[in-house]
Amino acid sequence: MTMGSGQISGQYVGKRGPLFGLAFTTALLTALTVGIYRFWGKTRIRRYIWSSVSGDGDAFEYTGTGVEKFLGFLVAMVVLAIYLGIIQTILFFFGLTLFTEAETMAQQAAQVLALNITFLAVVPLIFFAQYRARRYKLARTRWRGVRFGAEKAAWGYSWRAMLHGLVTLMSLGFLLPRQTFCLAKYKADRTWFGDAKFEQRGKWTGLYPAMKQLFFAGIILVLGAIVLAISGQGAVGQLVAGFFLLIIGFIWFMIGLVSYRVRSLDYLANHLVLEGQHGQVRFAASPMTGTVITTMIAGGLAASVLSGIALSLVALVTGAIWAVTGAIIGESAFQPGVTELVGLTAFAGLYIGALALSGGLILVLVTQPIIAHIVKTITVRNTGALAAIRQRASDRGADAEGFADALDVGGAF
Repeated sequence: MTMGSGQISGQYVGKRGPLFGLAFTTALLTALTVGIYRFWGKTRIRRYIWSSVSGDGDAFEYTGTGVEKFLGFLVAMVVLAIYLGIIQTILFFFGLTLFTEAETMAQQAAQVLALNITFLAVVPLIFFAQYRARRYKLARTRWRGVRFGAEKAAWGYSWRAMLHGLVTLMSLGFLLPRQTFCLAKYKADRTWFGDAKFEQRGKWTGLYPAMKQLFFAGIILVLGAIVLAISGQGAVGQLVAGFFLLIIGFIWFMIGLVSYRVRSLDYLANHLVLEGQHGQVRFAASPMTGTVITTMIAGGLAASVLSGIALSLVALVTGAIWAVTGAIIGESAFQPGVTELVGLTAFAGLYIGALALSGGLILVLVTQPIIAHIVKTITVRNTGALAAIRQRASDRGADAEGFADALDVGGAF
């Protein structure tokens, strides 16, 4: 971390080796404990990543524990079971159910309707869980001994997220900047660092430049659809051109999504302030879209190749174990199925190891480099005002991401 004239620049010091070893071992322990260890695994990985981020020589600290995450998960599962049970009871009252075999078209339609209603009933909980997960992580994050925090506003975020999502959908994506800005502002304006409060400034229209690549992708997709629509029978050239434009448009759209997220982060960070008693702390970020995309492609390809090699080795080693075991045991009537049992056990163990390897590779080849790049582009200005910030009371009522874990919306770590 460097500091000068009231300015701090971010630094990330995490290494691939230690993080990969941590990810690999926690993945194996998670598999061996039938998923129970994942709460402790997430906690260990977060502690490593948090401690690798520093400001002015002071590293961040993550104080969450696996026990509170596990207990929060159990509570959330009970609440979800009761909630979904009530939904299914109401649906059953109206003759809609997911648990009977559909024999007629009417029954199939009723089952599809029940499935859609159940999904829509869960959507508010997904956004609720996302806000609560963010609140928990902030409450368990410290810098220079001062904790972050967020206000209890999960249900407010939930209905706003659904409303903005609906408006964005109805506008065919043109109001995506409004959704992004309003939800970011809602979260930022309810976030604290000690007794100082964050405030998201700027305008939602300021995010439209970040949409440039998405607009280009949309134009290409529309052109591709038009070419396909006007192509007649036997117009092979037009068909090929139309499909080619659609493929190019889809690829461009995916790149545009990454570009939008990176450039949105840039804009939002540059308009974020921390209101302290002795002045405003301001922020700036300048992540490069090209760097993020290159890291995703190169790291993803490298992880895929290495994972493919690992899975191929699993197949070869399993086959060898199967053959050797069969040769040693032979066709003994007193040991039926032993060869198959040994082979399947070896395959299961090696396959779990290959999956753990794959997850660790994605973490160190894609996720960590992107985090490092973003952190290194962040600058904190007017840092003299940080000295006057004092500790605030700890946030109570955080469910330790129980709902996020139960609904699988808590993120990778």
